[in-house]
Formats: sequence, structure tokens, C-alpha cells
Amino acid sequence: MGISFLKEEKQYRRLFLAGIVNGIGDRFSSVAVLAMLLHVTGSGLAVGTTLAIRLLPSLFFGPIVGRLVDRFSRKTILVTTDLIRVAVALSFLFVHSKEDLWIVYCSSFILASGEAIYGPARKSGIAGLVSKEHLVKVNSLEQVMVGIVLIIGAISGGIVSSIFGAGVTFWLNAVSFLGAGAIISTITFPNNKNMEKVVESKKENPISTFKKVILMSVPVQILLLCETLIASMNGIDNVLISVYAINEYQLGDVGVGLFYGALGIGLMLSFSVANQLRKNFLVTGLVCLLLEGVFLVLLSRTHLVVFALLIFCGAAFMSGIGNACFDTTLMKEIPEEHQGTMFGLLATISNTILGMSMFISGFALQYVTPRSLGLLGGIAYILVAIFLMVTISTKSYRKRGTV
Repeated sequence: MGISFLKEEKQYRRLFLAGIVNGIGDRFSSVAVLAMLLHVTGSGLAVGTTLAIRLLPSLFFGPIVGRLVDRFSRKTILVTTDLIRVAVALSFLFVHSKEDLWIVYCSSFILASGEAIYGPARKSGIAGLVSKEHLVKVNSLEQVMVGIVLIIGAISGGIVSSIFGAGVTFWLNAVSFLGAGAIISTITFPNNKNMEKVVESKKENPISTFKKVILMSVPVQILLLCETLIASMNGIDNVLISVYAINEYQLGDVGVGLFYGALGIGLMLSFSVANQLRKNFLVTGLVCLLLEGVFLVLLSRTHLVVFALLIFCGAAFMSGIGNACFDTTLMKEIPEEHQGTMFGLLATISNTILGMSMFISGFALQYVTPRSLGLLGGIAYILVAIFLMVTISTKSYRKRGTV
């Protein structure tokens, strides 16, 4: 699979393993919590409320992640958030009736808060752990990690919960946080090579840092716009996965697991291509975005389950390559001392827009068919990719004209 480079990247290898352990346990718990809510309440309102609560922490914690990374070591942040989430994950064991829903809401908020801090802190530490020539391979391997979590977590989570009960999944989630924290505690994160710049950056307002970094790099400007537009369309995909499986293909919860599993397979397969890339990351990512849109258009037209699974796999394949390209570009363009701040704010922006997009998409389904909404989403991907590629070409032409 071309992962021999991991022999040289011992520190990242541990971070990768911790991500899988953490992610699978969390996915197990998420499936169990949503199923438990439906069982206890018999209504989708509690599910929708819980999903909305999970998006809120990014608004509060995203902007301050950079400050936390500057003031404390990444290892301390990651291990601490894991350990705190051990106890919180077990709190779901005390939910037995509607009167206990406050536990679900509070615990969901705390768990999501931990992830809002953990995710950007982890991502901003990758560039310092690996050599530059392995950066794109590592970012493509990150997509494999997401794929593994989706496949094992989405498909197995429901099975484990239904056979052994939700309580077992909550214990597994707590153990996964504990295990991930133990693994991360063995990682040696390098000291920042630009400590003077880091100290100086502490004095800056995060928004000022954000503006400064954006203005110094055209690729970052394009990717900021790209991430914003993609988040606005991802809400459609997130909503339609379940709708397609249950309403369009009549596959029930099994279909939801199968579709998520297909996404996971596509992300894992993307590594075979993404880790071979050496240049033109931004343009390659946009081409993949365009092709992902083509797959989504095809998905909205097909009525065969087998084709739908293959198309989901193909769309995720393109998404995995594109995400690896975009992340590599950002890590190369953003100065190391600002990566914590930038990734935290980018997460805030994208998650906020994603939440709005999911709400609007759910509302839109009252007036348009799922396939029509899926068609519009696919076309939007294509148009955004074309627009950004034209923007890059125009900026490159103007730059050559001024030389």
C-alpha cells in the first residue's frame, strides 16, 4: 500500500494509531447515543437537538485553539482532552428516561468541545512531526484513517450496540479515549523552531493573525474560499446519505451503514493515488472536487443500489485525494507558528457553515425531492471547482503580466 515511509516517521505512526483508536470508539458511541435517543424519546427532535449541540463548540473553541497551542504543548492538550472525555463518555450510562436527556445534551456538548480543541491541535502538529517530503503522503494517510473509522465504526457500531447493548459501546468509547491518550503520551512533539515568532504571535489577536496569513498567500486565499463553499455543500451530502438509504432505496439502517462503509472504502483507496503526488496540489485538488461533483450528479440519477455504492465509493475517492492536496497546500503555505490559530479558525468557519447547510438542506427536503437536491449539490461542486480553477488561471496570468 506504499506506507513504508512510516518506518521513518515513528512519531506520526503513533499519532495515526491514536487517531484510529480514538475515532472508532467515538463512532461506536455516536451510533449508540442516537439509537438510544430514538428508543427513549421515540422522536427525531432529540436527535436533531443533539446533532446541533455537537456543532456549537466549534464556534466557542475554534478561535482559541491557536492560543492554547501557543501556550501549552500539543501533547498536554491532546492527552488532557482525551482523559477528560473518558469520564464524560461513561456519563451516557446514566440515561434511562426522558428526564435524563440533559445528561445527553451536556455530555454531547463536552465531548464535541474536546474534539473542537483536539482536532485543530492534532492537525497543526502534523507538519512538525514529519519530514516535508512525506507531507502529502501523511495527509493522504489521514484520509485512510477517516476511512477506517467510517468502515469499522459505522458498520460495526450498530451491530455491537444491537447485540451487546448501548452500555458496552459507551465503555468501549471510554477505553478508546484512554488508549489514545496513552499512545499520544509517548509521542515527542518537537519544540517550535521559531519561538521568537511564536512569542510575538501570542500578542496578536487571532483575527489579525488570520487576516495577515491570508493576505500573504494566494493559495491560502483560494483554499479559504474553497473550504467555505465546500462546507456549504457538504451539508447536502450529510443529510442525503440517510435519506437515500432509507427513503430512496428502502434499505433501512443497514443501508446507512453500507453507504458510510462505501465512503470509507473510497477514502482508503484514495491513498494509492494521493501519496504519489509531488506537485500542483491545489489544481489537482480542484480537479478532484469537480469529479466528485460529477459522481454526485450520477448518484442523483441512478436507481440501482450497486451503482449507488460504487458512486459513493468514487465520490469519496476523489474527496480523499482532494482533501490530502488541500491540507498539504495549507501546511506548506501557513507558517508553523500560525498553524494552530489558522486551523482552529478554519474549523470554526467550516463547521458553522456546515451546520447551517445541514439545517437548510433538511428544510429544503420539504419542498424538493432528495434526488433533485442531490443533483443541485453535484452541480454546485462542479461550478465551484470551475470557478476556482478560472480564478487561479486569472491570478497566474496577471502575475506573469506584471513580471
